[in-house]
Amino acid sequence: MNRKTFLKKSMYSVLGLGLFTGFYSWQLEPFWLEFVTLKMPIKNLPKHLIGKKLMQISDIHVGNRFDYNYLIDSFKKAQKLNPDFVVYTGDFIDYENQEQFTQLRTVFKHVVTGKYGTIGVLGNHDYGKNWAEEKVAQNVISILKEHKIDVLRNSKTSYQGLHFIGIDDYWSFNFYPKKATANLDKNKPYVALCHNPDVCDLDVWNGYDSWILSGHTHGGQVKPPFLPPPILPVENEKYSAGKIDLDDGRTLYINRALGCLRQVRFNVRPEITLFELEQA
Repeated sequence: MNRKTFLKKSMYSVLGLGLFTGFYSWQLEPFWLEFVTLKMPIKNLPKHLIGKKLMQISDIHVGNRFDYNYLIDSFKKAQKLNPDFVVYTGDFIDYENQEQFTQLRTVFKHVVTGKYGTIGVLGNHDYGKNWAEEKVAQNVISILKEHKIDVLRNSKTSYQGLHFIGIDDYWSFNFYPKKATANLDKNKPYVALCHNPDVCDLDVWNGYDSWILSGHTHGGQVKPPFLPPPILPVENEKYSAGKIDLDDGRTLYINRALGCLRQVRFNVRPEITLFELEQA
């Protein structure tokens, strides 16, 4: 093979690989759902909750930027796992106009709920343009409540002896985390929900020492092999995806998101997380 032929074949190979990578990132990986399973050890967990399943779904982003029938199919798959608790960690819609509320109702005809309880917190996109439209947030909350999702806005609740803390979105005008973490009882089992993991670095936790479930980052959506994602919407670039020990008794888990803002993913598959509860 002469040099000219070699260069031509090499060029075609690179072009073909680029076309395949583009197609894969656009049409395949954004819809290649992964169910991630993990143990969740919790202090003071009641015996009757040992072995129960807690499912986390995050960042579904119902809107016009990708085919939300994929979300419906994903919900149907998730329902078959029969979770005992389901938590949603924000960004239910990608708001442009009133159409997103109709779309959200369509998707939520198939919503995944827990046997014992279903809890959610809002994300920045649930507050509309510039994260500043309370009317948008109230419409989202109304739809969630229609489907028996308990929306926590800087508050607490409990189901079957498991206590949940819900912190409203970090970028919203309703971010008052100390309301949620006030009056903690260290003898009770807790799980905290906050959309943006940057909240973990703020002095608002009042000695909290259990799990924190977040989303928001989408894992970067595009991650070169063996390298960190080049773009993350957080101040702390350590907060990309997965389980992170915060070294003070808290454990952070960042879900990679079920939906996407742009229909592109590479090396960051969409995720639904299924935790098995156990005593710490």
